[in-house]
Amino acid sequence: MKCPFCTHPDSRVVDSRVAQDGLSIRRRRECEACQRRFTTYERREEFIPLVVKKDGRREEFKRSKVLEGLVRATEKRPVPIKDLEEFVDGLLGRIQDMMAHEVESRWIGEQVMAFLRDRDPVAYVRFASVYRQFTDLVSFEAEIHSLLDRRSRRGPRRGRPGPAG
Repeated sequence: MKCPFCTHPDSRVVDSRVAQDGLSIRRRRECEACQRRFTTYERREEFIPLVVKKDGRREEFKRSKVLEGLVRATEKRPVPIKDLEEFVDGLLGRIQDMMAHEVESRWIGEQVMAFLRDRDPVAYVRFASVYRQFTDLVSFEAEIHSLLDRRSRRGPRRGRPGPAG
């Protein structure tokens, strides 16, 4: 490690410990030439994947954009923002774990829809109506019937009220 004071190329590690954030390692170093001490931090290298859009354009994955879509779909619904943030962080983590430098926007949309389908059916339909770009009531109705069929096959969820009727 090059000394930031005298630019000598060699230094020795005096102390090493986990940093306060828990995600990096803090190393206290001493320059072998000038004996001055300095601190370095080592972190896992993270990359931001590119999202391949439907028209072939590529743009950087934006956590805020995915979160914004989720917030809009769950507006006035009983879904805590913390759950949405954890989902988006987990989604980015999965992409990074796959070492995928590019991911199709369609895949991201399907992951979001699967999350919402299981979490809140109303939010799911809201998101699906924008994501799937329903152009008529027939396609919208087909999506709702698909959701209802899926729910009836799984049975009622415990702790949640069923449909009134």
